[in-house]
Amino acid sequence: MAKLKITQVRSRIGATAAQKKNLDALGLRKINASVEHEDSAVILGMIEKVKHLVKVEAVK
Repeated sequence: MAKLKITQVRSRIGATAAQKKNLDALGLRKINASVEHEDSAVILGMIEKVKHLVKVEAVK
């Protein structure tokens, strides 16, 4: 399976409570923090909800 590197690039200030919970569930708590997750439907759905706050890259 492919891995995704997710980096928070914008502040969570002003985000809705649901968006903040998605960031927490992804493991992102600070700007420029990065995490790696397996490419799955659940993770892609979470990314879709906060796509304006994060940057996503494919990792081999």
